[in-house]
Amino acid sequence: MARYIFVTGGVVSSLGKGLSSASLAYLLKSQGYKVRLRKMDPYLNVDPGTMSPFQHGEVFVTDDGAETDLDLGHYERFTNISSKQSDNITTGRIYSDVIKKERKGGYLGKTVQVIPHITNRIKEFIKKDITNEDFVICEIGGTVGDIESLPFVEAIRQFSNEHGKSKTLFIHLTFVPFLKSSDEIKTKPTQHSVKELRSIGIQPDIIICRSQQSIPLDQRKKISLFCNVPIDNVIETVDVRTIYEAPISFFKQKLDKQVLKFFKLKPKKRPNLNPWKKITKIVLNTKKPVNIAIIGKYVNLKDAYKSLDEALVHGGIANNVKVNLVRIESDNLKNNEIKTKLKNVSGLLIPGGFGKRGTEGKISAIRFARENKIPFLGICFGMQMAIVEFARNKLKIKKAGSTELDRKCYPVIGLINEWDKDGKIIKGTDKDLGGTMRLGLYEAKLRNNSAINRIYKSSSIKERHRHRYEVNNKLKNQFENKGLIFSGMSPDNKLPEIIELQNHPWFIGVQFHPEFKSRPLSPHPLFSSFIKASKNYK
Repeated sequence: MARYIFVTGGVVSSLGKGLSSASLAYLLKSQGYKVRLRKMDPYLNVDPGTMSPFQHGEVFVTDDGAETDLDLGHYERFTNISSKQSDNITTGRIYSDVIKKERKGGYLGKTVQVIPHITNRIKEFIKKDITNEDFVICEIGGTVGDIESLPFVEAIRQFSNEHGKSKTLFIHLTFVPFLKSSDEIKTKPTQHSVKELRSIGIQPDIIICRSQQSIPLDQRKKISLFCNVPIDNVIETVDVRTIYEAPISFFKQKLDKQVLKFFKLKPKKRPNLNPWKKITKIVLNTKKPVNIAIIGKYVNLKDAYKSLDEALVHGGIANNVKVNLVRIESDNLKNNEIKTKLKNVSGLLIPGGFGKRGTEGKISAIRFARENKIPFLGICFGMQMAIVEFARNKLKIKKAGSTELDRKCYPVIGLINEWDKDGKIIKGTDKDLGGTMRLGLYEAKLRNNSAINRIYKSSSIKERHRHRYEVNNKLKNQFENKGLIFSGMSPDNKLPEIIELQNHPWFIGVQFHPEFKSRPLSPHPLFSSFIKASKNYK
């Protein structure tokens, strides 16, 4: 029998609802319970796939090919439970489903309204694809009081009434500010946020108070009194030094204990927090640094490469080094600046991306890494730019490029239907941008005795993809004759998945996104190997 936990946020956004949900899920899972995590996003986009990273941050991809909110990355990294398409939905998807049903006559001529049709669809999402889970934790995006999130809040209110209070728990995360001028912690914003929540029919059962410093007992009692919540259910979460401390912090504050107490349950086993303590100690105490340059278009927005940043940290944990990320904007990167900007760098990474802006800077940086034996990892678009660079400078195809960027180039990169036997463009595309990519988990066969074969210790792997363009495999022999090996191919041997450079300490490009499968407790082998090579550089 599933029990449902709904997590809302108040006062300000970006308080850490996703991290709190993921930490609670880990604690419940480690005590013997089966947990599922879900995210409901209030924006009108059908999915975040076509949204700018500046607007929304990273797009996370699941095994089954869903383009989702970055919080699902937190869920997976903390619980090691793979998310599914059925674990993320937006207002846009909800309305799209309802309108499609109306167009097909599914409502038999009734007037379609927010209540009950939109809220009913939300409730269907909450219950969908649930089998033998003990807990389903649903995070509602946005902030209580926003117009966009009202249908979701109304839906979970209805859901609680229909399924019974004993099966549903409401957790509200708020911000408790500290005013330096008066040396006071202020509870009024939390009181108003809970008042807003109660005005639309929801009484929180647990309040998590995010603050910069510990909240005195008197202030917690005040929150308890005015918000009608038992004092033991007023949980403080003080800013942690690293996000990997979060499960430890919530365990100390007895969040999991109060949740189990609410549902009249007992732990099936004692939670094991030793792995989190171990990696927290490594992250906080490791002094030996390794500088990794990330060259991209969105580097000044940390959330744009959230999974990538975390995966590099995981690689550092595996090698007992502190990874310093040197973020370099590719837009204005000039050839005469590259040597200076990469002077103290021990590894270079080009991440995924879309569009022409900043590509020439990336290509120049890749050449510098190739010629100066700097460890290099190209991911998705980064691998494609490595192909373009090699084709231009080693195969002497001066017009080599991607048809994504230049329709008149020699297409070493293109849509799979754009190549003929001479490598010329024969067909374009007029499809919508949304949902037209190769998404989700795909298999790759690895060449025996290759570097990638040794890294994975396997001849076959499955990794997550998110891209629309492919490498032109008709040039495979030319590349390999010059030392760039296609060491990973799709099972039908048509699509290059992995490249590596011979006579180089560590130069690998992958068409997929390995960062999506890296975990703090089990770092991805590709990032562990990359950081090891960077650690040994120079």
